Amino acid sequence: MSVDTLQPTAHDAAMSLADVREAIAAAARDAGRAPQEVTLVAVSKTVEVARIEPVLAAGQRHFGENRVQEAAAKWPDLRRVYPDVTLHLIGPLQTNKVREAVALFDVIHSVDRPKLGGALAREFERTGLRRDCFVQVNTGEEDQKSGIYPDQVDAFVAECRDGLGLPVAGLMCIPPAGENPVPHFALLAEMARRNGIDQLSMGMTADYPGAVALGATHVRVGRAIFGARD
Repeated sequence: MSVDTLQPTAHDAAMSLADVREAIAAAARDAGRAPQEVTLVAVSKTVEVARIEPVLAAGQRHFGENRVQEAAAKWPDLRRVYPDVTLHLIGPLQTNKVREAVALFDVIHSVDRPKLGGALAREFERTGLRRDCFVQVNTGEEDQKSGIYPDQVDAFVAECRDGLGLPVAGLMCIPPAGENPVPHFALLAEMARRNGIDQLSMGMTADYPGAVALGATHVRVGRAIFGARD
């Protein structure tokens, strides 16, 4: 199924969710993988609660948010109804938001600098909570984008694991807009193999089937489920 066919409107998000799940399963099977190896993270940033609820009712349980404040306004009430939701922070995290983020999110995809790693480690120690962390890699080495540059990844992963004791579960990337994402996905997968990391957060609405083909364990899909953002 072509990604171009997955263009939902606001009222049929549950149907669009089914289409995305089907596309993920097809991409996984084509790559010789089991569909259940891939976690669909429905990106609900800027999406109001009324549009999230049909997707929850359809069985989706992994959601991604970019901002701590926005997630804090939406998800506590939703999680009282759906306590088995796993909430992923997929946007930049400021160190002054670490305490709130650790309390609210289950997975943090954007560990991108030593100062943030240290703040997370201290909060994990203080609370006894442990959240899976993904190191964000700036595969395109873009000045305006967060993330560790590829030639610094090995050292940073070692620092997070050995120096800070962080639970480094995976690597994450956002390829440069307008570029072929495949080389970036392949690079992330190679860095993960080299560091003994088995989870890869890569692939969004425009390119997630290709990410699945190259080993993505988490794809972050928003527009194909919820429609275009305001």
